[in-house]
Amino acid sequence: MGRHPLFFPYLALTSVCFFWGTTYLGIRMALEGFPPLLLVGIRFLVAGILMIGITFAMKSPFPKGQQLWLTSLYGLMMLGFGTGALVFAETWIPSSLAAVMVTTGPFWLIGIERVTGGDRIQPRALIGLLVGFCGVILLLLPQNGWGSFDGPVLKGFLLLNFGGLFWNGASILQRRQRLETHPFVSGAIQNLACGLVFLPLGLLIPHAPIVWKLNSNLAMIYLVVFGSMVGFSSYVFALERLPLSIVSIYNYVNPAVAAALGVLFYNEPFGWRELLAMLVILVGVAIVKSASSRPLLGKAVS
Repeated sequence: MGRHPLFFPYLALTSVCFFWGTTYLGIRMALEGFPPLLLVGIRFLVAGILMIGITFAMKSPFPKGQQLWLTSLYGLMMLGFGTGALVFAETWIPSSLAAVMVTTGPFWLIGIERVTGGDRIQPRALIGLLVGFCGVILLLLPQNGWGSFDGPVLKGFLLLNFGGLFWNGASILQRRQRLETHPFVSGAIQNLACGLVFLPLGLLIPHAPIVWKLNSNLAMIYLVVFGSMVGFSSYVFALERLPLSIVSIYNYVNPAVAAALGVLFYNEPFGWRELLAMLVILVGVAIVKSASSRPLLGKAVS
């Protein structure tokens, strides 16, 4: 029996669901040795150089002109501002809590899709937004073991949503661009573009010195290989070949993987309130998506 024509896109999506769930822990470990800007710059520059080298060896064609610049811009938006926001947020909040907050990403897609597509928001979608907002309030309430309402939790939440705006906006724009370039080539260009912008910033802006620790170095290598080279390329591949509603399931898997690893490796507090808040947010997302005539895609990072 022949292989299913969508076997490889679904395999790519599976890798996104798993590897991007582990990158939350990888970022936390890497931050023990690398300042945030340098972490972002080094990770994506190294991944971009390695991927560019592979594409040259494969003799894969590169986009030119406007497509090259747009591909680089979308990479800067997704990786620089999207993943960069996650890196900075994890200097304030645990990785497991950051993963739960990222589940609000699909709400940005709803707004962006409506603004750019001109569709009217359905009443059921408004109910879903309200349900999701209740989950956010439950997550951010003080006295839940994470600090006060105006402390690092709120700052992390706002920053992650700032990153979610850029990630989701770039995801929509890139999908609509319909590049003929191989997804691995697109990922290589986007990683390299992000690294070339953020590494100089990391070197110019004063920061704490790099602490060469085995765990941090190994985490950086893991982020380069499995978060960027494998994970991001798989994301681009799945994004171009599967419906957005299918691709968006990684939003539901990543937080569970991240929370489990955070508890296992760092004993991060993750109790009934965090779990309930995540479930309420995801229910809100599901209601909104069921009311949409267009399939939606959420964020995530890593």
